[in-house]
Amino acid sequence: MGFVGRLCSVLAAAVLAAAALTQLAHTQPAPKPEMRQSCPGLVAGVRPPIIPAAFTLAALNADQVRISYIGHATFLIESPQQVRIATDYNDYVKPSVLPDIVTMNHAHDTHYTDHPDPGIKYVLRGWGPGPDKPANWDMTYRDVRVRNVPTNIRSWGGSTEYYGNSIFIFEIANLCIVHLGHLHHTLTQAQLDDIGRPDVVMAPVDGGLTLDLDGMMEVLAALKPSLIIPMHFFNQYTLGRFVDRAREKWAVENAEVPTFVVSRTTLPTGTKVLVLPGH
Repeated sequence: MGFVGRLCSVLAAAVLAAAALTQLAHTQPAPKPEMRQSCPGLVAGVRPPIIPAAFTLAALNADQVRISYIGHATFLIESPQQVRIATDYNDYVKPSVLPDIVTMNHAHDTHYTDHPDPGIKYVLRGWGPGPDKPANWDMTYRDVRVRNVPTNIRSWGGSTEYYGNSIFIFEIANLCIVHLGHLHHTLTQAQLDDIGRPDVVMAPVDGGLTLDLDGMMEVLAALKPSLIIPMHFFNQYTLGRFVDRAREKWAVENAEVPTFVVSRTTLPTGTKVLVLPGH
């Protein structure tokens, strides 16, 4: 075979090989989206799906947590892996999305429900089966760890319901987020040690149905969080009374929207009170 003949044979083989590869690409199943998205080196090469902005919030980075004030003592906490938590979940104040995890406290029916949505994966009641058996939670779901520290509450008649409240601690994205629940008393050193050093604290500041104002200031000073989020204040008078006291010790910021994103790198260097709109 001459040179021209050999060249034609090589070119023909190359064309056949290219055709075979094209056919193989069309017959092989495409990788599942989650397989590609789980590889950091491939994410930049994948066009993100087009999702209407009105129906979703921005995705979180691995070090971020989104916190939204729903009202009363209920917050929606969202993790980077899209775990949704609703605090003090009840029949009256609820987030618009179904949470994966809900926490509850037993003081009043605005802090718990006996009929949680059956689609909720984990229902964490902050009280145990009896006065000598407090709730004891320490669970992990995806990138969220939830644990609790039990405390006592007063009944309407003035007696004590032992371990009727729980302080819930959420460990997400290297942050420690603490929800004080319906706290009625200051904390012992053992309870403070069990909680640890929080980054964010949701604090009831009504000064009457929960802990009085002096007591709440004592608790917050002992916890030394970077961010304090007031809740359970009913009206602007009780909120203003707390804010006036807080300004004597800490910076205060009034947010325009009830949702914010926090990470360890965006925490204030000192303690700040962040007032979210709502009641």
